[in-house]
Amino acid sequence: MAFPLAMPLSIHASEAVDELLAEYRSQGATDFSAETGQTLWNQEFTHQKTGKIRQCIACHTDDLRNQGEHVRTGKTIKPLAPSVNPERLTKIKHIRKWLKRNCKWTLGRECDAQEKGNILNFIQSQ
Repeated sequence: MAFPLAMPLSIHASEAVDELLAEYRSQGATDFSAETGQTLWNQEFTHQKTGKIRQCIACHTDDLRNQGEHVRTGKTIKPLAPSVNPERLTKIKHIRKWLKRNCKWTLGRECDAQEKGNILNFIQSQ
């Protein structure tokens, strides 16, 4: 059996992501989509208190293979794409922490199970 050499490493689901996707399905989420996750990733949200626009790409950029920078603190953010940063999406505790924190900061609320699954599929596809 031949395996294509050009196959990106990120197509292999990490155990952590598989476990979280199963958890999200048990909460009612269905048919996760990287495309829907990308749409959410690029969407603009207006912060209720400040009126300022927030987006995932403001800190993480639209190319997850590049490093980002937090817009408020200036702290460097390592690339999210597992294809260039194999440490990403490997620890459930970290995934939960950052999805909760970043959804609250960007959307003004926690992401629901469907949104989390879509975002994880998008990040994993990079």
